[in-house]
Amino acid sequence: MSRATLPEYSRTRLAEARGRENFPIAAWLLRPSRREARAAIYGFCRLVDDIGDERLGDPVGQLDRCREELEACYTGEPEHPVFVRLRPVIQRFNLPRDPFSRLISANQQDQEVLTYSTWEELDRYCDLSANPVGELVLALEGIRDPERISLSDSICTGLQLVNMWQDVAADRERGRRYLPAEVLAQHGVDEADWWRGRPTPGMRAALAHAVGRARSLLRQGWPLSASTPGLMRLEMATFILSGLEASDGVLAAGDLVFERKARLPRGSRRRALLGSLAALRPGRSGTA
Repeated sequence: MSRATLPEYSRTRLAEARGRENFPIAAWLLRPSRREARAAIYGFCRLVDDIGDERLGDPVGQLDRCREELEACYTGEPEHPVFVRLRPVIQRFNLPRDPFSRLISANQQDQEVLTYSTWEELDRYCDLSANPVGELVLALEGIRDPERISLSDSICTGLQLVNMWQDVAADRERGRRYLPAEVLAQHGVDEADWWRGRPTPGMRAALAHAVGRARSLLRQGWPLSASTPGLMRLEMATFILSGLEASDGVLAAGDLVFERKARLPRGSRRRALLGSLAALRPGRSGTA
């Protein structure tokens, strides 16, 4: 049996994709070595996400091929440019295999699991699809203690949830519903109403409930911004405040969020950065 062919990924393509992200890595804050390491990790994440979401060929076979290439990063010589770029980063920073493997598993799960029943199920999915990214970013700085990883998990899950609630319309078109059925039921939403995409009071309430949970998780992760080294403190705070700004955008979109992606509020990135600078001054703590 022949192996699946992975799509080619140029650095230009990755730069274009990163520019469309809600929460771009602030590369200007990073030393060149960290910038290259982050870019290599991002390239891996973008490749597996696009395979999982964009149907660039045979997603099942391509994700299996990604797992083979990941294994080669640790035990041999990878062939695909994304993994060739990633291998020296893994070696230099002694990055664990598990976070990369979980990211592949998340996209494999997306091929089979289209809806979620409970928050517990969705949390487990976010532990595959979002939390590993934070773990890898911390690992680049030698941060591997359970306490800070737990704070990172709160931030990453919160950001993932915000992205989901921004994209409920696009996910519905793909046949996916990340908003748990238990939340819909709690607010009296009929499943058929959700798939029709016609806003009802219950749908609005269910989405507001979900946005509130994302905001709570982001706030729970705030202590990480005070316990990371150097300018990484500013970056962590900016991520959190950007997530809160994006959640405001979901609520501000009103019923339009059920038709198209909710946009970031005007000036949100600037406010997040300025808010981070203010919040991290001596004597200041917490989020708004």
